[in-house]
Amino acid sequence: MNSTIQALTIAGFDSGGGAGLQADLKTFQERMVFGTSVLTALPVQNTQGVKSVYDIPLSAISDQLKAIEEDFSINAVKTGMLFTEDIIRLTSAFLKQGNFGPLVIDPVMVAKSGHALLKESAVQALMEELLPLATVVTPNIPEAEVMTEKSICSKEDMIEAGKMIQALGAKNVIVKGGHHLEGNESSDMLLLSNGEIDWLSSERIKTKKTHGTGCTFSACVTAELAKGFSVQEAVHTGKAYIQAAISDSIDVGLGNGPTNHWAYRKVEQL
Repeated sequence: MNSTIQALTIAGFDSGGGAGLQADLKTFQERMVFGTSVLTALPVQNTQGVKSVYDIPLSAISDQLKAIEEDFSINAVKTGMLFTEDIIRLTSAFLKQGNFGPLVIDPVMVAKSGHALLKESAVQALMEELLPLATVVTPNIPEAEVMTEKSICSKEDMIEAGKMIQALGAKNVIVKGGHHLEGNESSDMLLLSNGEIDWLSSERIKTKKTHGTGCTFSACVTAELAKGFSVQEAVHTGKAYIQAAISDSIDVGLGNGPTNHWAYRKVEQL
């Protein structure tokens, strides 16, 4: 029996290396998990934004999924940019017919540059087809507002949004509070399947180097779940990992720079 822990990311591309498949695979590697990947869309982007998005044929996505299934023992799956309703339905059908371990959904909708990474027509399919399969879903506040059609302005609103998203079928929901700009703390709300609420707070860091934070955080959670940790343990590690990745910045690109994917290893060595 193969003892190497393996994870799969089903997501879009980032030619700048800070988000998407690239961020996921870097994070898997840092967490000592072997990463596999399926490319769903080809955004041309760098730290200054998304220039354009090229479609990947549905048959090519299907072939990639089949290739993974026939050769790897996947312990956990993460989805990122799925872009269209057809891709969501294909991914959902694939996940339903196999045993791939916990599923983490990062409901990628809009790039930091404002470019749409999920077509409006696909939002409903995401909620109807994928959310009921999710072990964890990780929306930021703008994504949670789209999913709930409610404005989120307070911690109470974050809790209510989490409950609404959980009612759609996701077992555990984390609403990330980084988009709340007031105060000196960034607080994320984890709503567990048993109804328990866990707040994860960290120092808010004033920086432009936050490209790929959502991808990186959810990839870390996926890696920890693949290793057998509980949802709560995985999310706490993910929070510490992304905090280190933002705090210990690197100088790459002219725009919203990427996080430092190797920063957390320094923390663990302390």
